[in-house]
Amino acid sequence: MSAPTYDKLTAPTTGTRVVLPTSKFPDDPIVCLLRGDGIGQDVDGVPGITTSAVRVLDAAVQKAYGGKRKINWFDVHAGDVARSMYYPEVKDEQVGKLSEEEQRKLYIPDDTLKAFEYYGLGLKGPLTTPIGGGFRSINVFLRFRFDLYSCVRPVKYYKGVDAPNRNASKVDMCIFRENTEDVYCGIEFKSGSDRAKKVIAFLRDMGYGPDVLLDSAGIGIKPISPERTKRLVRMALQYAVDKKCPSVTLCHKGNIMKFTEGAFKDWGYEIAKTEFRDHIVTEDEVYKDFGGKAPAGKIVVKDRIADSMFQQIQLRPDEYSVVATPNLNGDYLSDAVAALTGGIGLAAGANIGDKAAMFEATHGTAPKYTGKNMANPGAVLLSGVLLLEYLQWFEAADAVNKAVEKTFAESEEIAKSGSGKKLFVTYDIARQFPGYTDKDGASASGFADRVIVNL
Repeated sequence: MSAPTYDKLTAPTTGTRVVLPTSKFPDDPIVCLLRGDGIGQDVDGVPGITTSAVRVLDAAVQKAYGGKRKINWFDVHAGDVARSMYYPEVKDEQVGKLSEEEQRKLYIPDDTLKAFEYYGLGLKGPLTTPIGGGFRSINVFLRFRFDLYSCVRPVKYYKGVDAPNRNASKVDMCIFRENTEDVYCGIEFKSGSDRAKKVIAFLRDMGYGPDVLLDSAGIGIKPISPERTKRLVRMALQYAVDKKCPSVTLCHKGNIMKFTEGAFKDWGYEIAKTEFRDHIVTEDEVYKDFGGKAPAGKIVVKDRIADSMFQQIQLRPDEYSVVATPNLNGDYLSDAVAALTGGIGLAAGANIGDKAAMFEATHGTAPKYTGKNMANPGAVLLSGVLLLEYLQWFEAADAVNKAVEKTFAESEEIAKSGSGKKLFVTYDIARQFPGYTDKDGASASGFADRVIVNL
């Protein structure tokens, strides 16, 4: 593929393009950077959370490798920032009248698509959900366009963060959510529409009467295939092998949706037994053949029904390490697990395919804090850690994780010594300590400064 030409972007003059898949990454990869909207963007010299996070990541790479490695960031644009840059003449009241493709171009310019397609790696701050009714979501569009089929969400507890669940300190799991199937395909038909009537008529011929399907119903279709299930579970299992995790849990609602979510479970076990047999043992085998105790060094593959899983993560979160699940379950589950440990403000995320990977914060743009240097950059920063791990720069990734944990822990110790002192954490964490308010927290850039000190 030849290097693309751009309308409003200037490609980096240094750095190496990463061609995925690869087993060896260059020491100077080019990574697309979408700073984002709201708290993600820089305003009049005031840094947004993405800039603060990038500063920490660069410092960690410098610290770990002494200049031998470096990420070359390529600023590209999406969301409101892109719209104001490429189509400033389009007013809000006009957006809904545009076609879906025209709305897409407003919020994800062709420049950005060409850049990400060519360079394959990206770090993204939060983006505004488009106003128009036709174009659903920037994130969903990118996932489908580049086949980023696995949403990877590691969640762990950081000492010093006030968490609502007494078992929060036991949380350390990674959720693999299938990104390209399930109800997120958007195959649905509006109540009363001609297309809905055609689908209902077809289902009537299939034997589904008005006792289960009313003529007035809106219709949604939930596809789940063996191919896309297996590649998602394969990635989850490989992660468990690489990280030496104790278990992989297939989370599903197969007791009701037998041929979609039930099949997801069956296909998951199939890939585990055929491709990872030397590394795994099923939970049934543990009890049948090993007296209830897993053999040393084996990953236990098990499954849980989704509603039970939501209870289990609160009562016994330490029993779950890696979770693989269909799209909708994963959406709910990943936010729920994040809530156990203090909320999505520290929830890292990645959307990974075979030929591209985008690392992103999972929270919104919080526009009321735009340009105030207040918001917590932790989610973007920890998503950047996932990028470092993806590049196999484990020393730098580990350094950031330890520095973040130390920053939270030392603020907790300061807070325990009495009120009225300045903390190193941002306002959202500071106000959780007794006797402290949001005014006692550090700025976003101040938090980044402290993390860099703790590197």
